[in-house]
Amino acid sequence: MTFWTYMLRCRDGSYYIGHTDHLEYRFGEHQAGEVSGYTATRRPVELVWSAEFSTRVEALEAERRVKGWSRAKKEALIRGDGPAIRRLASRANILRDEEEPSPSSVSASPQDKRTQTNPVRPEERLSPGEGASRRTATPPPVIILVRPQLGENIGKAARAMLNFGLTELRLVAPRDGWPNPDAGPAAAGADVVLAEARVFDSLADAVADCTTIYATTVRKRGVMKPVLTPEAAARAVHAEAGRSAYVFGAERSGLETDDVALAHAIVTVPINPAFASLNLAQAVILLAYEWSKHTPGEAEGGVALASPPTVALDPVAPHGELEELIQHLVRDLDASGYFNPPERTEATLRTLRTALTKTGWSHNDIRMMHGVITSLGRTPRAR
Repeated sequence: MTFWTYMLRCRDGSYYIGHTDHLEYRFGEHQAGEVSGYTATRRPVELVWSAEFSTRVEALEAERRVKGWSRAKKEALIRGDGPAIRRLASRANILRDEEEPSPSSVSASPQDKRTQTNPVRPEERLSPGEGASRRTATPPPVIILVRPQLGENIGKAARAMLNFGLTELRLVAPRDGWPNPDAGPAAAGADVVLAEARVFDSLADAVADCTTIYATTVRKRGVMKPVLTPEAAARAVHAEAGRSAYVFGAERSGLETDDVALAHAIVTVPINPAFASLNLAQAVILLAYEWSKHTPGEAEGGVALASPPTVALDPVAPHGELEELIQHLVRDLDASGYFNPPERTEATLRTLRTALTKTGWSHNDIRMMHGVITSLGRTPRAR
């Protein structure tokens, strides 16, 4: 089966990049306005570039890479200008040359090979250092809750977000309206997330500024999308130059098929099939945590996460102190008749020494054990 990554030029001169397993049919849908979102309001559109791949994953990866390219670089790809692509890649320091689609592997109609006259955006005139510093900082993903039902669940989701450095929350048609007084107590202090939460009438509006959309759901019948684990999705988000979105459905029903159709990929959590119940906040925290593991700190658009403070362990005592403890124990065991039969004494001592030298005894540990052995050798007190 063949898959395509494709680029459309919209009426306003902007570019749309997507992938499909039926290029002509998908282009027709864009032309007819049947693909909700970006191209629906920017028709007519023109197919200016496409590339064939043997797997959907390869097509999706190519889509993600090209989406992050500058306008000048996209237009070099349309022209099939390999040297310009390599020069712009080196200048922006975004991708290694070998990761970029080769112009020889692309196809474009003759009218699309003309030199474009669209002006270069200001950021494309940056010096090499400035361009690299701006583009390497991937923005944190947006969390979108579609038709959430309970204010408490919105608050708990906000708390889960802030635990791992995410602050941008978007709500699509919340059942009980917004703001919701039940959200604040459940957020347990994540007020900054709730205060900045934005409300949208539709999912298409909520993701309009996002370049990659991940639907958190089980695989939907009739919807063919790449399926990723939370960890794989997190890596993809950090590799994406634009803004990504994690989309979560309502508590009872989850995302509808039409919601999933807007996404570029599905994120599914491997879970116990005998009990696959996962609440909204749990799902949010799983994806937020995986994203945070790949975020070094504030320089990458996140926060510097910290583990709980550690308590230093006591240093290991010198072996001489441990040897004194072993001799103390051996004397008392011998006095109690433990080494019986006598011919097994040497083997028993070796086993005992091996067991005691496995642990990293501290000075205080050894002092305590001396006291324990001494106490065991005393005559019990009369009660």
